[in-house]
Amino acid sequence: MIIANGIATLEISAIIMGKKDTIYPTLLWDKDTAILVDACYPGQLPLIREAMEQTNVALDKLDTVILTHQDLDHIGSLSSILKESPRKIEVLASEVERPYIQGDKRLLKLTAEAVEQADAMLPPDLPEQLRTAFKAMLANPPQAQVDRTLADGEELPSCGGIIVIDTPGHTPGHISLYHQSSKTLIAGDAMVIADGELHGPNPQYSLDMDTAISSLKKLTQFEIDTVICYHGGVIQGNVNERIARLAAV
Repeated sequence: MIIANGIATLEISAIIMGKKDTIYPTLLWDKDTAILVDACYPGQLPLIREAMEQTNVALDKLDTVILTHQDLDHIGSLSSILKESPRKIEVLASEVERPYIQGDKRLLKLTAEAVEQADAMLPPDLPEQLRTAFKAMLANPPQAQVDRTLADGEELPSCGGIIVIDTPGHTPGHISLYHQSSKTLIAGDAMVIADGELHGPNPQYSLDMDTAISSLKKLTQFEIDTVICYHGGVIQGNVNERIARLAAV
């Protein structure tokens, strides 16, 4: 979905853990560069490539990937993107998330207990080979080097201007991004959209819910016309008012 000149969401759908899951990474571009915000689940590079081509931006143009945080559905295809690309891609993330993305520390939500529970959640008719491969991937998730870390308030000049916003809580180093030229908030998992309405962070998946709610207060400083949530897609209309109410909870 094209939001404005040089910014679009990529709708990526696949069967995950036995059910259809759709996520919405963001693509930003200008004549010189293309930036992908978040890198989907493992194995989704073909879907990313196809979705980018639908916006008339080839994967070959991509030169930057920004990761909002460490979760597997945000970093899963990063290593494949880096291997497939004919050019050097710079990977950016917060300093707090960096060691998890690089594999220096275990992903916080992929504990040994979580891996065992995932096995029970897989469809019973899933072939044993695929079941084993999935569990192995959870135990040894894909990783990639972070080339540069981003700081709260930092402004990236490319693609209409991007402001980095620290929004911890969902994970300790979660960031959101504000696209200045289109007044679009790329929320990552700081908020979700469900049933056509903007909601705060999902408590089921947020490591520190109090901090996650507190982080929403920072978003009220920005004039926002559009919000992109990784889970839920795009919402417009009175979003500043809605964020202010969510931040007051």
